Amino acid sequence: MKAIILFMLVVILAEKASGDALLPERSYRILMLLPVSSRSHMNIFVALAEALAHRGHKIIMLTNQPSQSTHPNILEVHHGLTHMALAKRNMFHERKNSSTGFAVFPKILPAMARDLYKVPSVQDLYEKRKENDLLVVDHMFNEIVYPFLHELPFITVAVPGIDTRHSAVLGNVLNPSYVPNLWTSYPFPMSLWQRLKNTALHIWISFYWRHWGVVPRIQKEISVHFPDLPPLLDIERNQSLTLMNTHFSITTPVPLLPSQVEVGAIQCRLAKPLPQDIESWIAGAGPAGVIYFSLGSLTRGDSMLPEYLQVFLEAFRRLPQRILWKYEEQLEGASDNVRISSWLPQQDILAHHNVKVFISHGGLLSLQESIFHATPLLVLPIFGDQPRNGMFVEDSGIGRTLVWEKLTADSIVDTLTDIINNTKYKEDVDRMSASLRDQPMTPQERAVFWTEYVIRHRGAPQLRCPAAQLSWVEFLMLDMMGLLLLTLLVLLLLIRRLLRGISAILPIGSCKKKRD
Repeated sequence: MKAIILFMLVVILAEKASGDALLPERSYRILMLLPVSSRSHMNIFVALAEALAHRGHKIIMLTNQPSQSTHPNILEVHHGLTHMALAKRNMFHERKNSSTGFAVFPKILPAMARDLYKVPSVQDLYEKRKENDLLVVDHMFNEIVYPFLHELPFITVAVPGIDTRHSAVLGNVLNPSYVPNLWTSYPFPMSLWQRLKNTALHIWISFYWRHWGVVPRIQKEISVHFPDLPPLLDIERNQSLTLMNTHFSITTPVPLLPSQVEVGAIQCRLAKPLPQDIESWIAGAGPAGVIYFSLGSLTRGDSMLPEYLQVFLEAFRRLPQRILWKYEEQLEGASDNVRISSWLPQQDILAHHNVKVFISHGGLLSLQESIFHATPLLVLPIFGDQPRNGMFVEDSGIGRTLVWEKLTADSIVDTLTDIINNTKYKEDVDRMSASLRDQPMTPQERAVFWTEYVIRHRGAPQLRCPAAQLSWVEFLMLDMMGLLLLTLLVLLLLIRRLLRGISAILPIGSCKKKRD
């Protein structure tokens, strides 16, 4: 009996010792900077912030979004600037814009750079920035906060996942022969023309944003506030690592550096019980099931053009399924099988066994949540990376894609019927979901580990690839190739002179022989 008690005591002490070893050495103070963000970007940062806060760390978030977290260790600071209101336009009107809805940023971001550091709460954060153990910045649209990062350890969060511009900054230049750009994708293998277009977009997007249309304008405004600050793009190179919202199981696998850490689906979680009224309504649909319809947080359902709205209403009348529709206003003409709500617990709905299809705009977070909870999709891309995500859904067999301009009630009914009745869509998304979930640690745990790692190792310079410090001339060895070409040219000139000399001597010799 004593031996059993002693054995149990040893096991308990061993488990306690193991648990204590995993605890952080102390509570860290972490400043997160995302003054220019959308709701989806905020969702990723909140997931990271709450994972860190659960570890006892103190998190301060500078943002333009409404408060989302109630965790006592998280303080959300709102700068109060209204510049981003210019970007809140009807995304259906932006579909024909080749700039994919981002043409406003060359105007908005320099203006925010001019005004942000005049906000008292931002000034206070800036003055106390060295009190933080680490800074975390949204890599997209947030060059305006790079002054915070100077001479301090920082990491970035890449909400869109693989961004070839960002990867190049870290020293990992991805090959455009198979890696799609941020906004468009092509079937693999790409044709010669597709590779040419993809390469051109890789170069153009980076050049326009970083060296012509956006960052130089931000730099001009920042230099007024901080005349002695190094160039913003030089500061950017000093990031320790990036947490990328992607995973090889749900995107194109690419070679990554140690400083590129995949935390895709970090916002995903196990389902919570649904509110009783929604649970009863979904369960009451019977074997036919429920179709969930949401266009995400940026595009409101009531911004849909009237002709599209009528097409959906007509299609839903003809379906045996119930429709749970995230729609922000009153909707006239909806059939009895349609339920409208301005807010719905998306992940808990997608996890319900009686939800058959998710009609989505194809936003990255919605795509990840649908895969995580193994629900097939019908994607209707609107702008940005959504067409690329829609192509991924179609190519991977986890759903179908339709184009807004070609929508009809028949096409919606036929496509939804195919997704529900053809078991291959559910089987394929089940396989992909299992692959996404099959990881040695959760994305939250991985993000926490590497965030703490950078702090423990004082910026972890050992993670940084030397290529990040090279110029394009050095990286592509253009200077070496130029030297080789110059050497070859000199050699050819010498050979030419030598041959001319020989040809000049030979006729003289032949004449002498004739005289003899």
